[in-house]
Parts: sequence; C-alpha cells; structure tokens
Amino acid sequence: MSETSANPKPYGHIGVIGGGAWGTALAIAAARAGRRVTLWARDADVVKAINTDRENAKFLPGMLLPAEIAATGTLIEVSTADAVLLVVPAQHVRAMLSELQGHLQGSVPVAICAKGIERRTGRLMSEVAAESLPREQIGILSGPSFARDVANGLPTAVTLAASAETGQRLQLSLGHGTFRPYASEDIIGVALGGAAKNVYAIACGIVHGMGLGESARAALVARSFAELRRLGEALGGCRETLMGLSGLGDLVLTATSSTSRNFDFGIAIGKGNTRAELDARGHPLAEGVETAPALVARARQESVELPIAETTAAILDGTLALDAAVPRLMSRPLKAE
Repeated sequence: MSETSANPKPYGHIGVIGGGAWGTALAIAAARAGRRVTLWARDADVVKAINTDRENAKFLPGMLLPAEIAATGTLIEVSTADAVLLVVPAQHVRAMLSELQGHLQGSVPVAICAKGIERRTGRLMSEVAAESLPREQIGILSGPSFARDVANGLPTAVTLAASAETGQRLQLSLGHGTFRPYASEDIIGVALGGAAKNVYAIACGIVHGMGLGESARAALVARSFAELRRLGEALGGCRETLMGLSGLGDLVLTATSSTSRNFDFGIAIGKGNTRAELDARGHPLAEGVETAPALVARARQESVELPIAETTAAILDGTLALDAAVPRLMSRPLKAE
C-alpha cells in the first residue's frame, strides 16, 4: 500500500448514479456516514417517490431514506459532488461514463460499483473506466454484500480499491458503525473478483437446482475459486486480494445464498428452465449471464483454462445440455490440486 495522507478528510458530498436497490443502499450508507448525497435515477417515478415519500418503493420497498439523500433525474446535479459512485449494470457502465464525462468537475473520483465484464470487449469495469478517466480518478467498490442488508444497517464489509489517498478518503466518506470498507490499491483484483463470482454463483445454483448434493456444491465453490485465482494472477491481481472480501468472500456469499440473483438464476436453469424462458418471465437481472462468455473469452486471451466457467457459459447459451455438463467436468484429466 502506498503512503497515505496523515490527515485525510472525507468527501462532503457524494453523488450516486443509479437508483436501483444497490445504488439506494449505498446512498443510505453514505448518509449514515454523515455525507450529503445526491442520488440520480433514470426513472422519474423513483425520483419523485424518494423526494416525496422518502422511499424507493420500486427497488427497495419498506426502507425510510435519510433526509440527507436528495434524488434527481439530471446528471449535472450529481456531477457537482466531491466523489461519485457509479452503480449501474455492468453492460451500461461505458455508456454512462460517456454521458457523465462531459459533466464531471476536475478530478472527481468515480468508484465503479458494478460487478461484471463488458461482453463486447472482454474488459473489466476498471479497464472500461480507464478509457474515459485518468487512473487516479478510478475506484472499484466490491465485496460480499446484499443491498437490503446494507440498507437495514446489518454489519457488512467490502473492499474499496483506488489510489491510496482517494481510497482513504472514500473509506472515511462511506464507513460507519455497520458498513466497513477496507482499502486496497489492487483495482484489477477487486474488479475481477466481483465479476467472476457471479458466473460461479450461477454454476453453483445449477448444481443445487439439479439436486446434485452439498458435496458437489462445496467442490464446485473450491474449484471455482481456483479458476478465479489463476485468471486473477494472470491479469496482475494480487493473491491476497483474491483471497479476501472481494474474491473468496463474495464468491462464498453469492454462491450459497438464495438471496443472490445469480444463484437463484442458476437454480432455475438447473431445474430445466432455459435462459429464454426466464427472460420472457422477467426474471430479475443476473449479471453473471452476460459476464460468462466475456470471462471465458478473456481467459482464452490469457491462455488460462476455466473449465467451470466454460461449462456454465455453454449451458447458458444452449450449446451444452444439462445432463452432459457433469460428465464433461468429471472426465477431465486427473491432476494434483
């Protein structure tokens, strides 16, 4: 870790771009830490409900929002903040950065709070951001966390990767009694951990949905982490990061909890539903669906084998039948762990 400021100060005004459950939860966390918060949402009804009823009834019902949070549908109001949290789906990060870029004031830090890999390019969210922003402005917030837990004030710890001074100030800006951000400068490791775990959570859900047992799921979690670590190290991520909150910690949470949208999506697939059927029913967004092929493609560029991710991607795109998936994995050559 680089040397940090002896007397860091929190950012007084936090802008949050994204009025979904996670964006709203992070806005609540910032407000509880004593910050003034401007929350941008594209949906005018969400903006009105927050400002009038102090509730995001559409995405986080039942939560009374602090008075320090003001909602807006105008990006320029968010861009005047001292620091910005970008909380939109991974596949929309590039477009939102492009839209935001013309409004940002000076060197305002932007912490990406999306977990995914851009499908078209195979780039991590930090790499997408680097095409629009200088490195010292980029941060990544990730870790084992569910929006409702954070909103309810349940103890949660995450990793916040950024340059040393920016990371330290963001820690102070968001951290409070029940929300603990740990600082890191390993932007690549944190970005990859948050993205890849969604794919492996779908895989674990498939195993659960197929009724293959707890032993199979435990083995899958362990071998999924081995894949994540191999690719992370190939990309220059730190082993310690991958073994921490934003790597192993987030994988364990997402791959074992029915609250996880990715795990739940995998269960539905494992019970015989197709992706097209689930999409038609309006099944909640599972970031791992779009990330799976991008993760596999990126690994191939690095000459890293990811058999679990490859199998999951093939099941999702319909090129591999469920009953062929287990034999495919179990028949791989035996080797040392």
